[in-house]
Amino acid sequence: MGNNIKTLSIRSKIWIEDNSGKVVFGLGRFKIFEAIESTGSIQAAAKELKMGYRAVWGRIKATEERMGQKMLIRNVGGASGGGSSLTPFAQMIVEQFRILHKDILLKSDNLFEKTFANLPLKKT
Repeated sequence: MGNNIKTLSIRSKIWIEDNSGKVVFGLGRFKIFEAIESTGSIQAAAKELKMGYRAVWGRIKATEERMGQKMLIRNVGGASGGGSSLTPFAQMIVEQFRILHKDILLKSDNLFEKTFANLPLKKT
């Protein structure tokens, strides 16, 4: 038991919930909004993330409802059908989550290293 352990690492997953325990924002929604920001389209973002349009739209609507803020601007017209872009509020949430996520990962890695650095592990 444990003879083939070479290294250990920590994994962290964070999300933001409302007071009823429903997800408001997390890494999945972060990826959705980043994809919309880069592609300019919900449909293109869904395709990039290998998700259905309906699933992506449902998560966006849930976030809007739970935050009480619009997250997307639906662009109307044009040859491409319009597309979507992030509201300034959504851009702020994405950036703040990016900072929070990076900080938590860094701190958890540091804490893990301090806590588990001296474990006597057998290497194969």
